[in-house]
Amino acid sequence: MRRSLGLWLYLLFSVVLIWISHHNLINAYLQLVVMFIGINIILSSSLNIINGYMGEFSCGHAGFMAVGAYVTSILNVWLFTSDRVFGPPLLSPSAALYLFPVTLLAGGVAAALAGLLVAIPSFRTRGDYLAIITLAVNYIVKSSVENIQAIGGARGFMGMRKVVNSMRDVADLPWVMIWILVFTGLTVWIIHRFVNSTYGKGIVAIRDDEIAAEIMGVDTRNMKMIAFMLSSGLAGMAGGLFAHILGYINPGTFTIMKSTEVMVMVYLGGMGSLSGSVLSAVLFTVLLELLRPLQVIKWVVVPLLLIVLMLFRPEGLLGNRELTDVFPRLRKWFSSSEKVS
Repeated sequence: MRRSLGLWLYLLFSVVLIWISHHNLINAYLQLVVMFIGINIILSSSLNIINGYMGEFSCGHAGFMAVGAYVTSILNVWLFTSDRVFGPPLLSPSAALYLFPVTLLAGGVAAALAGLLVAIPSFRTRGDYLAIITLAVNYIVKSSVENIQAIGGARGFMGMRKVVNSMRDVADLPWVMIWILVFTGLTVWIIHRFVNSTYGKGIVAIRDDEIAAEIMGVDTRNMKMIAFMLSSGLAGMAGGLFAHILGYINPGTFTIMKSTEVMVMVYLGGMGSLSGSVLSAVLFTVLLELLRPLQVIKWVVVPLLLIVLMLFRPEGLLGNRELTDVFPRLRKWFSSSEKVS
């Protein structure tokens, strides 16, 4: 029972948040901020698998986010709405409520397959090739989408608002927030299980000493590919959710600046700390919103804060520790019996 307290608290938080959102007890802007926090939790915790637990350096997470965003959006618009490009809907618009998780997972699978295509050449050798290749992939994905006019090209792709409205026609609830809460919780749970599994111990061994891990019988290449596909797939699902918040996506959203934001969150929270990823996503999202009026100097303030962090807290807020390590009394309530260090 104690082990499930964290789950019950999250469910209680989610129900309360949905209730106050449904009754407009918090305004639309605060609802947006909460949803962006959920998206950033998925992005930062998924990238932490690669940059933190595995010790590699990926800097093109926004590219995989874009793949998931466009695949999920295109499927939903094609299946559930009338569109000038795709024609009449193939299914009843009301079915969007029940099939949205399926299309979201399809976007995640597409992003995971894109991650596999990146991982195959990247992990044949050791070194900084992954950083270079993921950076290139980020630019390739953005440029490709900009030149496909059928999905809006540089103007962007829209129609997801109709999908969300179809869900609300079935039941008048904040469905995008509901799905974000569901998949944010699932993401944290999946990553927690993964890093405490045999695969998680394998990628930590790779981070500590890849040659020694190979000698001990760890299939390092397959471990890396599985971890990278999981990370990419989760980023793709974050992209699919992100696309349905505003009902519109633009290739300019998925630039190297977006990838940089995710990397900042990983390093802010601590490499190899799932709790740190969640905490940093909350803090960083709130910080960006506070700096929103300062559009011109926002990306001067944020790098300066990162420099200060690197000078005085180079391991991040939590390092590779979890909140249960910082506050041991929480361990009996929230932690599992295993821990990856």
